[in-house]
Amino acid sequence: MKISKSLWLLSLFGFTHGSHEWIQLFLLSTRLQCAHGEIYANEIFALILVGLSFLFLLLFGLSLIFSIKKKKYLNWLKLLSIILFILMLLYFVKFESQYNRLNFFIIANNIFRKTFGFAGSLVASYGLILYSKEVKKISLPASKYFLYAGIGFYFYSFFAGLIPSHTKIPLFSIPVEFFRGICAVLITYFLFKALNIFDIHTRKKLEQQLQNQAQSEKMVSLGLLSAGVAHEINSPLTNASLNMQMLRSQFNASLNDEKIQKKLAAIDRNIDRASMIAKDLLQFSQTQEIKLFPMDANPVLKSAMSQLKDELSTVKVLFESEDLPEVALNAAKLEQVFVNVINNSIEAVEGKGELIIKTKQIKSNVYIVISDDGTGIPKKNLLKVFDPFFTTKEINKGTGLGLSICHGIIEQHGGTITLMNNKRGGVDTIIKLPVP
Repeated sequence: MKISKSLWLLSLFGFTHGSHEWIQLFLLSTRLQCAHGEIYANEIFALILVGLSFLFLLLFGLSLIFSIKKKKYLNWLKLLSIILFILMLLYFVKFESQYNRLNFFIIANNIFRKTFGFAGSLVASYGLILYSKEVKKISLPASKYFLYAGIGFYFYSFFAGLIPSHTKIPLFSIPVEFFRGICAVLITYFLFKALNIFDIHTRKKLEQQLQNQAQSEKMVSLGLLSAGVAHEINSPLTNASLNMQMLRSQFNASLNDEKIQKKLAAIDRNIDRASMIAKDLLQFSQTQEIKLFPMDANPVLKSAMSQLKDELSTVKVLFESEDLPEVALNAAKLEQVFVNVINNSIEAVEGKGELIIKTKQIKSNVYIVISDDGTGIPKKNLLKVFDPFFTTKEINKGTGLGLSICHGIIEQHGGTITLMNNKRGGVDTIIKLPVP
């Protein structure tokens, strides 16, 4: 929360301004019982407090804007505000004797309000409205309350800054202090609501982080288990494959029986499938960082399509590519992702449909969209597609690790991969890669 660095200044504004109001109330109730010296001292203290309160409000607004825009001149404006406040106090000290005491305090109070009061309220209003836009993506309700607080300060700038105290507002015949109080109550309420919502969102975020950490530890354990299982499977598979080759070479002439040939072919297929599962398990368990190099994603995509030339010949393919900026990528790993995703789309359309493959740049990201008009994915399964070993394919047609591996590779590229159902009844796979 960027506002947290500035809230102490807003708190000082509330404390000093509240203290000023209490002193004014004290003077109203005890003026007849107090000596002139005591009244004068309290008036001086109240004047300093009201000036300080508006200075703190101005510094709060400038600090909040600086936390968002990071402009150096804003820090200089804060220093300049403090210097001007000190100079104004010195001015009052020098010329205080030229006025009678009652007029002096009224004039000085009005000067503080029309300078620091009006400017501070407007700057705070702008800062909160600007901040409301900043937090809109995080929390829409909190954003609205910050906006309302900013609007409250906007009205407060007129009631507390431009309109002198004890002035009655036309039409209402109500002193301006009433409207100042209404603005103050509303601003406090809106800020309280906004910060309370942020507190709720912070707790949810912490809970999500704990869940992510638990999931991460689970995936690490699963990766270690997968690596161990793959290693143990590979040894007997290699042995079985070698023995099958030896048997075929030694008894090939005598193994003419069709039933025996079919059984041997089935053994070969199962060995190959087990070998593929072991390979996927090993790849899933490998979490080391990959080296990325700046290059165009289009040639990598075309290379993947070239590998699947035979499979793509059975479907209608529309390829639309834009000139893309270079992104940091690993060509071999990214090509593996493209091959896997395109192959999934080909299987989804079952040789009858259409694939649309697009590349484009939107702002600071490169998008690769692979769209099919196949059978789509049930909504309940959309959140599970990247889970290890989750698959909707028939038995012996998938390990359920392909998309999980793709997800890991894209994450290593600093990007995202998402699947969503499209209007054509199929699935859009959207790969987003950041432009450096």
